[in-house]
This record gives sequence, C-alpha cells and structure tokens, in this order.
Amino acid sequence: MTIFASSYNLWNMENLDIAKVFYEIADLLEIKGENPFRIRSYRNAGLVIEGLPVNIKSIVERNEEELEEIPGIGESLHEKIVEILKTGKSHFHQELLRELSPSLLDLLKVSGVGPKKVKLFYDELGIKSIEELEKAATAGKLRGLPGMGEKSEEKILKGIKSFQATVGRFGLAVGLSYADQIVEYLKKTPGVIDAVPAGSLRRWKETIGDLDILVTAKKASTVMDRFVSFPDVASVVAKGDTKTTVMLKNGMQTDVRVLDKKSFGAALQYFTGSKAHNVALRDRANRMGLKISEYGVFREKDEKWIAGEKEEDVYKAVGLPYIPPELRENRGEIGAAEKGKLPKLIEVDDIKGDLHIHTKASDGGNTIEVLAEYAVKKGYEYIAITDHSKAVGIAHGLNEERLLKQIEEIDRFNKRLTSHGSPFTVLKGTEVDIKGDGTLDHSEEALKKLDVVVATVHSKFNMTEEDMTKRIINAIETGLVHVIAHPTGRLLTGREPYPVNMEKLLEAAKKHNVAMEVNAYPDRLDLNDVHCKMAKDMGVMLVISTDTHHYLQMDYMRFGVNNARRGWVEKKDVLNTRPLNELLKMINR
Repeated sequence: MTIFASSYNLWNMENLDIAKVFYEIADLLEIKGENPFRIRSYRNAGLVIEGLPVNIKSIVERNEEELEEIPGIGESLHEKIVEILKTGKSHFHQELLRELSPSLLDLLKVSGVGPKKVKLFYDELGIKSIEELEKAATAGKLRGLPGMGEKSEEKILKGIKSFQATVGRFGLAVGLSYADQIVEYLKKTPGVIDAVPAGSLRRWKETIGDLDILVTAKKASTVMDRFVSFPDVASVVAKGDTKTTVMLKNGMQTDVRVLDKKSFGAALQYFTGSKAHNVALRDRANRMGLKISEYGVFREKDEKWIAGEKEEDVYKAVGLPYIPPELRENRGEIGAAEKGKLPKLIEVDDIKGDLHIHTKASDGGNTIEVLAEYAVKKGYEYIAITDHSKAVGIAHGLNEERLLKQIEEIDRFNKRLTSHGSPFTVLKGTEVDIKGDGTLDHSEEALKKLDVVVATVHSKFNMTEEDMTKRIINAIETGLVHVIAHPTGRLLTGREPYPVNMEKLLEAAKKHNVAMEVNAYPDRLDLNDVHCKMAKDMGVMLVISTDTHHYLQMDYMRFGVNNARRGWVEKKDVLNTRPLNELLKMINR
C-alpha cells in the first residue's frame, strides 16, 4: 500500500490526537445508546489510526484519497480526519460534547464504570463528573439504581480513589512517543552530541509522571532555545543555562538538562533512578570511601574525580558490573550484581513468534494473510491465530462452526506456504473464554483440534478473590489450556485488576504445565513486573504476546519484553523464544 512507503514511527502525535477524538465519539455514542456497529466503526478507526506507521498528516498532504486505502476508513471517516487536521476539531465530536457534557468522559476513567453505567448515572441522578459520582456513592444513592448494590457502590468508590492516585501519570507508550520525538528534534540542533531519555521511562515503568531528557552539546543555550520551540510545548515553566522545564500540551512536565561530556554517564545513572536504587548505590560507595552524584564518582578524602563519563564506569568504580535500567528498583539487584548473579535478560530479538493475535473473523482488523506477511517481515517463525470465542459477543466471537471453518482456512494457508517453500507456520488457536464456573467456552472436541489454546477471563470481574482464583484454576485443571492470557484483567488506563491469589494460580500453572502470558499491549502489561519475577522464581513458563488486533500492533512486543525484563526474566523463561518444533513439544508435554 502506498501509505506505508515512508519511515516508521508508531506513535505520531497527530495520529494519537485523531484517534482520541474517534475513541471519544465512540464512548459518547455508547453513552447515548446508539447503534453498536456505528460505535465499533469509530473505535476500530481509532485503533487503526493510532497504530499507523506514518503520520496521517503526511498522507493527506500527499493525496488524501489514500486515506480510504486504510482498513476501516471510509468516506465519512476520511472527511472527519481531514476536518480535524485542518481545523483542530471535529464538528460531530463537538456536537456530542455539547449535548452530553465533556465531563462524562472522565467518568469512564473510573474502574468499573463503562458507558452503560455512565448513561444510567446521568439519566437517573444527573451525574456529570467524578466529584458528583463520588458524592452520590458516599451518600449511598447508587445502590438503589438498576443492577447496582452496596458492593457495586463500594467498588466505584475504590475505583475513584485509584483514579485520583494516578492523576498526572501517563501511559508508557505516550511517554515514549513524546520522548522519541523530543530526542529526534533536539539531535537536529547544531552542536548536539547526544540526547537520551532518563527517569522512569528508561526503566520502562508501566506509567510515568514526567520526562527527563539529558543532552551533551557544544553550546547549551542553543539547545534550550530550540527545546522551548518544540511544537507540543504549551508553556515554559523555567528556562536556564543548563536546565529548562516545560509543560507539554497533554499536561506532561518535561525537563531537558545539558551536561558536560565528562559527567554524562554519572548524570544518566543518577537521573534514571530509581531513588531507592540510587540510595543503596550511594551507601555502598560511602562504605568504600567514595561519593556518587550526578557529576561523577569522587574519592571522599580529597574530592578527586574517579569516574562518570560512561554509566558503566560508575558501577565499575564501586566494584559492580553494569546493572540494566529495568532492574534498578532496589529489589536485590545490587546484591545479585555483587555475587555475579545478575540475570541475562531477554531481548526483543529472542522472540520467535507471537501467540495471541486476532483477525477480522472476530474483532481484529486484518486477514490471516496480512498478519502472516508482517510476521515474516519481523523475522518470526510462527504466529498463533487466537480469535475470541462466542461468549465475547461484542467482539463477534467465533462459535464452533466458525472455529472449525477457520481451522480449515489455516490448514489451506499453511499448505500454500509449504508449496512456496516458506518455513513460516500459522498455528491454529483460540482465545477461549473462562466462564464463571471455570468451564471453557468451546467444547473439548473443538479445543483438541487446536495447536494453542489461550484462555481468558472477560466477564464477572467482581467475584471474590477465592472464587476468581478457583475459576481460573478450574480452567487450568481441564488439561486443555496452554496459556492463561492477561491473568489479572487489568487495564492501566481504566480497570483495576480483578482479585486473584497469584501464588495459588502459579502453583496450579506449574503443576499442569500451563504458561502465563505477559500481555504486551501497553494498556495491559499483564502480568506485571512483580508477578513476572514470581513466576520465574516458581519455575512457571511465560509467553510474551501482543494481543494484536491490527498487524502493526505486533510491534508492541518490545513493551512486553521490557516489562518482563523488569521481572528479571531471561530467554529460557519464555516459551515463544523457542523454535516451532520445540515450542509445540513443550506446550503439549
């Protein structure tokens, strides 16, 4: 396709802005109770636009008719995209906001509150904001509404507290998109030697509070003058000789520091953090008669500079090997480094295939052919097609008749690959729902025809910890499941994890040879880093998959890999680092 001819950049700001408008239109239409197919068209369009490899503005500037080559973009959405790019807004979006109030969208940020509940609260109690929702829940006014009770009310209050605790934090993907563009922008400044993101972003934390960019340059003032002119800067908080702070248009604070080359490594170590890791490192240095700061490592008795130009030299000065940023959380990494027992962390290039991918047959955006073609370009040996089962009606889940037809389709596709001499394989799979009692949403007969069975909870999130744990363990004990996908069900931008006893879950997974997924989708990252470490320590195999709904989302793999690295995960701990034959032997063992 013509639109994919230019250079790759997954998170373009114009794309994200347009995607956000379409997501909000979908949410507002759902609050109004509009046609589900119309709602889905806007939501899918947002998903596709967010994942485009090129800036959508460049497509329009070249030839706007190419917009309709993008899957899911027809004439109406084409017109709205052009309108947003030209005017900065969509008339239809603005009409909906005037009709329903923008603050209703904030309610969707509360865990457990979806568009239907927003409509219920608005229609019955006139609730338009999180503050009004909190007041109503505290006064016990929600429990009398249809489908609501005292426990629902408590859950909403808990969701409001969780939301309030995360205000001012941003998803990793958003932070990375801004950091990449700022770094690229600053590197074009005359005299700049290097520019690198630091802070929690460099440690790949799942959410971040702000951005720190470190720069080495011949002239600091030139860097500062260029930085404050970055297109997404909303305001300049402070501009100095070596440090400038701005607020971006999305509300994210960003600091740029210009450093001497001699101290760049020490500053990178210091500003990467975490605070707890740095305190432990400084304590170690003090016991050795040394001091560590952002300017370098110094001998305490005479203030002599020892190291600091390279980050590796900072650790070497205190008798340690280099500790990767993902491990710097003071969770035993310094002790492990001292004993020579740091893990050899998994790399993105270790991944041989993706075991959680959706097609157009359910709620994905592409055919098997398109997905396989992109996977081959990524150097993969295999992918597993895992469309939803029938219980997920909103995702057009497959009943068994459709599943059997898809199995036949995949067999035919693999035969064509073989006839053309391709070593690539498409595995037959499903993302089968785990029902409330732990039974599976496809029959044993159907599941036994598949190469990979990924099982997931998509409903009844409000069960007790005991019941939810039992539910998932029942599914594991069927002997039909290979992987438990996004095992806690969390969405970083809107849903708390459901209660589950992870230790018991991992014990069952170990006993029955079931792997746990590290879902790489940036809004999930589930298992989280702590649970990844727990699984590794207990000897439970992991699978890192992307939950792809559009072929470009296969590139989310780096989020899953880096999240696993935060959990000390190595190549040997992950099933889909294996070649196909070994993978199939291990999951069918």
